[in-house]
Amino acid sequence: MGCSSCGTGGAGAPKGCKSNGTCGTTGCNKLNVYDWLCDMELPKDYKPFNIVEVRFKGSRKEFYKNDQNLELFTGDPVVVQREMGNDLGFVSLKGELVRLQLKKYNVDPEGDNVFAILRKAGERDMERYQEMKDKESQVLERARTIAMSLGLKMKLSDIEIQGDGKKVIFFYTAEERVDFRELIKAYAEEFRMRIEMKQIGYRQEAARLGGIGSCGRELCCSTWLTDFKVVNMSAARYQNLSINMLKLSGQCGRLKCCLNYELDTYLDALEEFPQGERVKLETQSGFAHSIKVDILKRTMWFVYEGKNTWIPVHVDTVNEIIALNKEGKKGDDLVDMTESSRAMMKALDAEDIISDNSLTRMEDKDRRDKNRKKRKKKKAKGQGENGTASPNPVQAKGPAPEAAKPKGDGQQKRRPQKRRRPDNKNNPNKDGN
Repeated sequence: MGCSSCGTGGAGAPKGCKSNGTCGTTGCNKLNVYDWLCDMELPKDYKPFNIVEVRFKGSRKEFYKNDQNLELFTGDPVVVQREMGNDLGFVSLKGELVRLQLKKYNVDPEGDNVFAILRKAGERDMERYQEMKDKESQVLERARTIAMSLGLKMKLSDIEIQGDGKKVIFFYTAEERVDFRELIKAYAEEFRMRIEMKQIGYRQEAARLGGIGSCGRELCCSTWLTDFKVVNMSAARYQNLSINMLKLSGQCGRLKCCLNYELDTYLDALEEFPQGERVKLETQSGFAHSIKVDILKRTMWFVYEGKNTWIPVHVDTVNEIIALNKEGKKGDDLVDMTESSRAMMKALDAEDIISDNSLTRMEDKDRRDKNRKKRKKKKAKGQGENGTASPNPVQAKGPAPEAAKPKGDGQQKRRPQKRRRPDNKNNPNKDGN
């Protein structure tokens, strides 16, 4: 999705999209951090922080020591030390902001898990790295075949081969515990590499695979979301959403993470509303029951007993009437906004305009226009044949009018005239003489 020109030019200057790997297409690495301290001049006697953040495939990031004081910039490929062999990654952050990242992820900079950067990646290192990446699809396909042959209830979603080709990490999802003893033996014999099985959640799987959400944008977990918070069904209830799992579930099969985005706003707005699902108000005209709540508009809808008219009431008015009812008094009658309530009811009952529109509506319109033009041409043609609408008889199609045909050409048929019976009164030979 991202442009291929993202990266870093000479002396740390950004190139390509000019965003240094944080382009608007969200196709670059989702965990890129903008170093807002990069342009600040440090004191002359200040020693730069020697811990560098390096990113690898997916969202994996680790911290490494720059003991050799290499001149590194964001996006530079580096060869780093691993427990077994070495790997190739890309610099994602350096400088003082790395201290905050270490504190955020609770990483000890002096611990044994922080390895060193060996060197900047050369041409040979990049070729080897690209060779391993091209090999991942074949290895994953073969690994899935072996897992299916052993009858294991698991799903291999992704793999990552180390830069030197000595180790491979298999990422899988499973509902139950899986016995990998036979599987690891088969993988070791097949691939001749060190095998590591890493179980991930369904949200992490969707983040690694990516995709398009129901909103039409790329998945949040694969673009910018770094941590996954628990999403409960109560988040949908607080926002008055219909409990439909097909609409509330994301690509991972779990509740959408975006249900938590506006939850705090709804919770703050709900503090003004009276507690309880059903609110009953006592007014001069009788009792009114709440049937609907519009949280963001701070409006509640009430219906009097024995009536069907919906009356929208502001939450402040509702709280005032509730306070009067607690004192044993009746509130004022609810204003019957008939016209506005009917308009709102029509809006609620109206069908979705977008769902009614067909994807081929423009094609159907063109087809109707063509048919209309054909009917007009056909009608004009018929009028021309009758000699009423065509001003030029030469251009009109069909046979010429009878007035234009020459007489006596032998082709014109004359209607035979009927003989009239003789009138006896005027005929002198009426006696047959």
